[in-house]
Parts: sequence; C-alpha cells; structure tokens
Amino acid sequence: MPAIRKKEEKELPAVSTASLPDIIFILLFFFMVTTVMRDTSVKVDIKPVKGTELQKLEKKSLVHYIYVGPPIPKYRAKYGTAPQIQLNDVFAHPSQIRNFISNERAKVPEKHIPALTTSLRVDKDVRMGTITDVKQELRKTNQLKISYSAVPRQEDL
Repeated sequence: MPAIRKKEEKELPAVSTASLPDIIFILLFFFMVTTVMRDTSVKVDIKPVKGTELQKLEKKSLVHYIYVGPPIPKYRAKYGTAPQIQLNDVFAHPSQIRNFISNERAKVPEKHIPALTTSLRVDKDVRMGTITDVKQELRKTNQLKISYSAVPRQEDL
C-alpha cells in the first residue's frame, strides 16, 4: 500500500513577461494608425452657410482648403476684423493662391491632379468681392474643381 503523503504547498510559477513588449508595441501601433492629426489650425472665424443640396466629398486626401473669414480674437490686434484668407496655417493675399495650388499639386501623383478639389470654407458674412478674388486666382491656375462648405439647413416644421 502506498504511503499517503501530505500535500506540499507549491509556489505559483512566475508570470512570464516575455510577450509584454509585443503587446505594448501592438497597442502603440494601433493608436498611431487610428489617430488623426489635424493638419491646419483654423485662424479665422467661420459661421458656415446653410444649404439643402449637400454632398460629402469622396476622397478627402485630394481636397485642400481655403478659409475666408474674420480673424479669431487672438489675431484681431494684428490683422483687424476685416475678412482674411487663410492658406494652410498662414494668412495670405489672393495673389499667393497660385503658389498654394502649385504646392498642393506637387504633393499628389500626376494621375490624381484632375481630381484635386479646392474647398472654400467661408464665413457667411464675407462679401462676395473677396470670394470673387479667390475664384479669379483659382481660375488663373486652372483649378476649376471647387466646392463650398456648408452645413445642413434645418427644415421648418
């Protein structure tokens, strides 16, 4: 007959940390891929117009923005309250739009250039003369694909 042994208390084995760096790098990679960084900080106040026939832009990577509106309070001391044109992160004169479009075209492959769209994000109180100046400069660069940003109009019930 076998001898009955008293149960010995065994220690729990140590937790293996060999896979811990792999898990951390997977999480880091996931957050790096899914995080969207904002390209441009908007320096103008924009109260968008309201519209009824709105469409979403398909390829946002082929869209570049021109912002037009009065400067935010931070920049009013320097630029005043008159509407300003913002290209990327700088205030610009309409004559600088040509260089802006050239730089944007240089960033994309040649086959995508016809699909490039200029989206105008304009404050609803900006006079049409400023918008006409912007559109004339876009015409001179042969950038004819333009969209206007708007928000949906609430239907009156």
